[in-house]
Amino acid sequence: MDDSDRPDDWRDFGRETFPPLLRGALTCFAGQGYHGTTIRTIAAAVGLSVPGLYHHYASKQELLAAVMEQAIGDLLTRTRAAVDRAGDDPLRRFDAVVESLVLFHAHRRDEAFVAASELRALEPAHRERLVGMRDEQEGLLYAAVADCVARGDFPATAAREAGRAVITMCTAVATWYHISGPIAPEELAATYVLLARRTMGLPDPGTAG
Repeated sequence: MDDSDRPDDWRDFGRETFPPLLRGALTCFAGQGYHGTTIRTIAAAVGLSVPGLYHHYASKQELLAAVMEQAIGDLLTRTRAAVDRAGDDPLRRFDAVVESLVLFHAHRRDEAFVAASELRALEPAHRERLVGMRDEQEGLLYAAVADCVARGDFPATAAREAGRAVITMCTAVATWYHISGPIAPEELAATYVLLARRTMGLPDPGTAG
C-alpha cells in the first residue's frame, strides 16, 4: 500500500470508512454475532431484498470477510501511517503504534469487536488472509520493541511477552470504553502510551532508572 492509500491524518476518525452495505452488516454482526445474524436480517437493515443482497455478496461468509477486511485494513493503514510519520526513532514508533491502537479501539468499537471476536467464524481461506493482516499489524509493534531493546530503551528480558501484554491492553479498550464517557480518546491514548512504556520497563521521565 503506497502513501496515496493512507489517510491524510491517521488520527482523524471523523469520516465514514465503511460502505453503507458493509456498515449495515457490521452493525448486525456486532449486535447479534455472526451465527445469530441471518442474511434476511442484514438485507432488511440495508433496505435490500435478499436476492438484491446476494447480487453484491454471494454469502453471509463473504459479507463477514469483507467487513473484517475493511476493519483490519483501516487499522493497519492508520498504523503504517503513524509509524512512517514517527520517523527512525524506535521509541517514537512504539508510542505511535500504541496511540494508533488505542484511538482505533476507542473510536471504532464495533469494527474492533467484530474483527477480534469473529475470526473463529471465518472459513480457512479468509481466516488465513485476515490473520496475516492482523499479524502484520502486531508486527509493527514487535519491530519497534526489538529496535528499542537493541538501542537500550527497553530491557531485553521478556520483551516479546511484554509487547504482547501491551497489545492486549490496547485492544481491550474496545470492551469497556464509550465515546460519551468522561475520558476523550486522545487523553486515553496519551495515558496508555505511558502505561505501555512502563509495561516495557521504561521509567517515567524524570524518575531514576
